[in-house]
This record gives sequence, C-alpha cells and structure tokens, in this order.
Amino acid sequence: MDIGFIGLGNMGFPMARRLIEAGHRLVVFDTRKEVMDKLVARGATAATSPKDVADQVETVMASLPSLQASLEVATGPNGVIEGKRARRFIDLSTVGSAMAVKIHGLLAKRSIVLIDCPVSGGVGGAEKGTLAVMVSGPRAEFELLKPALDVIGKVFFIGEKPGAAQTMKLANNFLSATAIVATSEAVVMGVKAGLDPAVMIDVINAGSGMNTASRDKFPRSVLPRSFDFGFATGLMVKDVRLALEEMKQLGLSMEVADAVGRLWETVIAAEGAESDFTAAIKPIEKKAGVVVGGAKGGLAGK
Repeated sequence: MDIGFIGLGNMGFPMARRLIEAGHRLVVFDTRKEVMDKLVARGATAATSPKDVADQVETVMASLPSLQASLEVATGPNGVIEGKRARRFIDLSTVGSAMAVKIHGLLAKRSIVLIDCPVSGGVGGAEKGTLAVMVSGPRAEFELLKPALDVIGKVFFIGEKPGAAQTMKLANNFLSATAIVATSEAVVMGVKAGLDPAVMIDVINAGSGMNTASRDKFPRSVLPRSFDFGFATGLMVKDVRLALEEMKQLGLSMEVADAVGRLWETVIAAEGAESDFTAAIKPIEKKAGVVVGGAKGGLAGK
C-alpha cells in the first residue's frame, strides 16, 4: 500500500520502519528532519507537512504525543483534512474517546474516515511488531487496512463506534499504570521488612501476583535502577487522566482508579513529565526511607 506516516517518535519510527520493511511505500513527515532522513535512506519519501502527506496518499497514519497534536495534524491548518487525496486517517495515538469522536466528526465533513487505532506494548513491541493494535471504525475499512496493521502487531477489531478503541486502550493503560505503582508499593514493603527485592520479583513472577510490571519493568528498568523502559511519565499520566475522565463521563465511581490517579500525580510532581514511568517507585521509596535494587538487584535500607 501507499501509506502516509506522521509522527516518527519512539513509537512511530519503529512502526514506520516495519511498514517499509514489509514492502509498503511510505510518505513520512515529522518536525525533525533527521528522523525523516533515516527513513528516506530506507526508501521512504519525505513530505513537508501533514497536508503534503495527504496530497500524496489515500491512507494516512499518525503516532502523536498529545490530544492537541492529533487534532491539529488531522484537522488544523495545513493538516490532513486539507489534503487532496486522503480518504482515511488512522490515529495510532491515545487521545480518549471524546477527542476521537470530535476528530471523526470534523473529518467526516470532508469525507475522510477516522480509523481509531491506539496501540499498546511499548517501544519494544513497536520494534518487534508485537503491539496490541485496537481498531474501531467502519468494518470494510478495517478489512482493507488489516494487512498493513498486521505488520505492527496483533490486531483486534473493537467495533464501529467512533472512540470505542480509545475506551479499550484507556482500560488497558489504567491496568498498566496500576501494576507499576502497586508492584512498587509491594516491593518497597518487602525491602522495608528486610527482603531482597530480586528474590521478591522472582517469587511474584512464579506466583499469583505476576503482572506486566513484575515481569518486564522491574527486571529491566527498576531493579538495575536504569529507569529506561521507554515510556514517559507525562504520557502515562495523560492516559490515567483520560481514563478517569471517561469513567466519570460514564457515571462510574472508581475507588482504585482515583487512588491510582492520585499516586501518578505525585509521581509527575516529583519526577517530572520527561522521566521514565518506571521512576514511579522513587516517591514511594522516599516515603519509606529505602532504595530498591542496585547494581546487583540487591537492597539498600536507610
């Protein structure tokens, strides 16, 4: 397929690269020329704006960091909505169902179909092509695009309702956000009591407490204290806030979600939006007066 790809960040770049490697012809745009150049060297064509992308291809994908970025790229001045050829806009970003519905309505006025398509699985999943790809939109469009989406991960059709895939993504990321802070609290409790955190993680992963944080994040980024898993605290907080907003819009009272939301607000205040989200353990450690992990995955009590 001829595919446009806008947004070549930590997630977008490996997804675009995989599409090129699978034989798709890409027209790419990013505000950073150097990342476009890397894909041009692999056979992509560089564009000068989202509109320029949409002038050249019928199918435009985007992987963007914020709600405002998605809205502007899709519907703003010099955006996809002004392109001569664009027929469908596949938003791989996490923007929440309300923003997806808004973008859907604006694009529909120009007969451009929104395919809501958030992904989960992190940078590693994007590089390996193992992302969970959640799709909502017209079924016929989904069937047309599925071969390309299969390149980036395991594809799930959520439904035709605009924003449905966003609701699914927010439910998933709420669980991910809960896992990292809950596991942090559990391990900090053990370290405070004198347990070895590396042994704790091994036991948890062999037992009923195993989760994505204990399985992936702790061994790779928390115990070694590298805090480099590849997903920013600011992005996780954005997703948690969106999940809480959606829950409230549905009239739900979510006690666990509210507590998780408060914890992540503490994390972003202490560590900053640019920190890796695995640094969520640091404020919890500070209150407990312990440090988890180290060069050997050991413990240090204070």
